[in-house]
Amino acid sequence: MIRARRLTLLASLMLSGIATAPAMAELPRLLPVPAQMREGQGSFQITSVTPVRVPAGDVAARNAAERFADLVARSRGFRPRIETGGDASNAIAFRRAKTGAAESYTLDVTGKGVTIAAGDDAGLLYGAVTLWQAMTQDQAAGPVSVAAMHIADAPRFQWRGLMLDSARHFQSPAYVRQLIDWMAVNKLNRLHWHLVDDQGWRIEIPKYPRLTEISAWRVPAGAPGGPPLPKVGGFYTQAEIREIVAYAAARGVMIVPEIEMPGHALAAIRAYPKLGMGVPIPPGTESDWGVFPWLYNADDATFGFLEDVLTDVMALFPSAYIHIGGDEAVKDQWKSSPAMQAKMKALGISSEDAMQGWFMHRIDDFLTKHGRKPIGWDEILEGGASPHATITSWRGIEGAVTAAKSGHDAILSPAPILYFDNRQGFGPLEPPGRGHLSDLHSVYDFNPEPEGLSGAEQQHILGLQGNLFTEHVRTEERAQWQQFPRGSAVAEIGWSPVTSHDFASFMDRLVPQMTRMGTLGLKPAISALTVTAKTDYAPGDKNTRVTLESQSGFPIHYTLDGSAVTPRAPVYKDGLSLPVGTRLRAGTAWHGGMMPGAIDIGLDASFLRRRTDEQLASCANKVVLSLEDDAPAQGERAHFLTDILQPCWLYADAPVGGASRIAIDVGQLPFNFQIGKDRDAIHFRAPATPAGEVEVRAGSCEGERIAVLPLAPAVGNPEVTRLVAPIAPRSGKENLCITYTAKDVEPLWAIKQVELIP
Repeated sequence: MIRARRLTLLASLMLSGIATAPAMAELPRLLPVPAQMREGQGSFQITSVTPVRVPAGDVAARNAAERFADLVARSRGFRPRIETGGDASNAIAFRRAKTGAAESYTLDVTGKGVTIAAGDDAGLLYGAVTLWQAMTQDQAAGPVSVAAMHIADAPRFQWRGLMLDSARHFQSPAYVRQLIDWMAVNKLNRLHWHLVDDQGWRIEIPKYPRLTEISAWRVPAGAPGGPPLPKVGGFYTQAEIREIVAYAAARGVMIVPEIEMPGHALAAIRAYPKLGMGVPIPPGTESDWGVFPWLYNADDATFGFLEDVLTDVMALFPSAYIHIGGDEAVKDQWKSSPAMQAKMKALGISSEDAMQGWFMHRIDDFLTKHGRKPIGWDEILEGGASPHATITSWRGIEGAVTAAKSGHDAILSPAPILYFDNRQGFGPLEPPGRGHLSDLHSVYDFNPEPEGLSGAEQQHILGLQGNLFTEHVRTEERAQWQQFPRGSAVAEIGWSPVTSHDFASFMDRLVPQMTRMGTLGLKPAISALTVTAKTDYAPGDKNTRVTLESQSGFPIHYTLDGSAVTPRAPVYKDGLSLPVGTRLRAGTAWHGGMMPGAIDIGLDASFLRRRTDEQLASCANKVVLSLEDDAPAQGERAHFLTDILQPCWLYADAPVGGASRIAIDVGQLPFNFQIGKDRDAIHFRAPATPAGEVEVRAGSCEGERIAVLPLAPAVGNPEVTRLVAPIAPRSGKENLCITYTAKDVEPLWAIKQVELIP
C-alpha cells in the first residue's frame, strides 16, 4: 500500500536523522525519567563477551536477564551470555535487595561493572530496560560504553496502562505481542484488552461456538453504489490467549480482559438471540458505529451464559482484575419490555439505572467469590456500584473523583484527552479517527492527580491509561501510529516524579526512545515533529505571509531555493513574507539531524487558493470524524473530515477575488451510525435536483449563494469526484460556507478539497 511505504520511509528518515547525532558523553536520555539519577566517574564498556550474571535458582532474575539479552540482540546486534552466580566484576549482575516500593530498582554503573538490584520481579525487569536504554542512545551496533551513574527509581502510580480495542477491528496475535514489547520498554504495566463489543466477539468460548462462528465476522458498511467490501474479523483461540498472557507476564505486563455488559451486547445477541430482549436485529447492524440499544436481558439463563464466559475468562487470564464494562447501556428496550418491567417490580427496583446496578452487582458477586476484582466504566456508579468495584473514569475525571470519595479505587482514562482514537494533528499524514485534537503535548500535560481529594482519597487513584478504540482504526499500522508516542507520554506521567515534568526534556528523550523502539518494529506517529504551514494571501498580492509551526518545540529550518533542508539552513523565527511562486521547504532538527515531517510546497496561486478538509473548519463541531472512504475495496482510500450531525465546512478568509470558478472534491460515505433520536435532528436544505447539490455561500451559512455544484456526476463514482462550477464575481477575501442539499442522511457526502480557480 502507498501509505505503508510512506510510513516506512518516514521511519527510516527518523533513524537516519538520529544516526547523525553525536555520541552521548553525559548521562543518558531515559524515558520515563528516573526518580533519582546522578553521575558517576568513568564508564563501563559492554561487549559481546560481557557476561550477565543471575542468582542461582532465581527464575525471575533469569527472565529479566533474558529479556535484556533479547533487547540488546535486536538493537545492538549481539546477545550477552547469561551465567549463574558471581558478582558484578566486569559483568552485568542482577541481584535481590530491598529497594523500597513495589516495582522499584537500583542501577549502578561503575568502571568495573553493572549491578541491577530490586526487591521484586518487576523491579528487575525495569532495571534491565533502563540499562538497555542507556546502551541505545544512538543507532550504532556492537560494543557500547555506558556512563557511570547511580539510579534509584520507583513508579509514581501502580497502574500505567494502555487499552486496545480488538472488537471493532481485529489485530493479529503478533501485533498484540509487539504492543506488549513496546509497553514493556516504557515501563507500562497494564494492558486493558477490549475483547467484545457490538461489532465483534474475539475470544473463543468452546461451550458457545456461535460467538466466534457468527459474531467474529462482519461485512463493512458501504455507500449505495460502492464496491462490495470483503468480510473482516477474526478471533483469538484459547491457546493463542494463553500464549499472549504468558508473553505479557514475562515482560511485566498484566492483561486485564474486558467482557462488556449489559450494553454493547449485540455480538453475543447476534449469536444467541435469547440473550437479548427479543428485538429483531436488522441485517448489517453490526457494521454500524455508535451506541446501540441492544442489551442483555436479566433472565437466569443469561446470567448462566455470562458466568460460563467469565469462568473461561478467569481460567485464561490470571489478572486480579476483570473488566465488565457497564457503559453506554441505553435502556429503551428494558423500558419497553413487559418481562423486564415485571422483573423489576418483583425485585422492588424502581428505575432502569437501578436495574443495571442490580445486574452488575450480581456479576460483581460472582467474580468476587472467585477471588477477582471487578472493574467497570464510570456509569456503574449511577446504579450504585458494588463496594468491590474499581472505576475506569472515562467521562472526564469526575467519575474518578466520585469513586475516590466513595471509597472506590479508580483509574483515570478521560475522553477526549486520553482517547487515542482522537487526532494528533491536522495534516495529510493523519489517519482516520475522531476529529478532536489530542496532541502529544496535551497528553503529556494531563494531571493524574485530581484536585479536591484528600490524601487518603488520592490513594484510591491507582493511575491512568490511554484508550484506543478502533472504530476508525482499520489497520495495525494505524493502531501503532495512534498509540505511540502518546503511550510514552502516559508512561512518563504515570512513572516519573511530578517535579521532573518538562515537555522540552520529554521531547529530547522521546526521539531516541522512538528510534530504539523502531528496532522492535514500531512505526510511531510523527505528528509532533511535522511542520505545518499557514498562509495569508490576498488576491493580487505579489507576496504571501507564511507561518510555520511544530508541536515538538525543536528549531525549524527552511530553504527558499528548492535545496534540501539541513541544520545549516536558516532558522525560522516569526513569520515569513515570501513572493508568490516560492518553493518553501522546512523541517525540524534535533542534535544535528533532521527529523521526519518536513514540508515541500510551491507557493503558487493554485496552492494559495486551495484548502483541504484538514484546513477547513467545521461549522458546528458537533461530532467531527475523519472517515475512510468505502472505495476502492482494495488499496489506498481517501478519508474525509466531516461533522456527521451537521455536514458543513467553513473556508475562512478565502481569496475569492478574481476567481471565476470553484472546484470541490467530494466523496460519499455510508451513514452507519447508531445515534438514536439525534438522527431525526439532521436536516438539509431541499435539493433542486434528485441527487442534490453542493452550495457555497458568502459571509455566513445564511449569506448569498454564490455557487451551486450538482452532485449528479459524483453519484456513480464510489471514489472521489471533482466538481467544478462558476462562481459569482467577488473581490478580496471572504468567509465561505459550504453545505449540500439532500433528502436524507444516506449517503453522507463529504468534502476532500476546495480550490478557487481564476
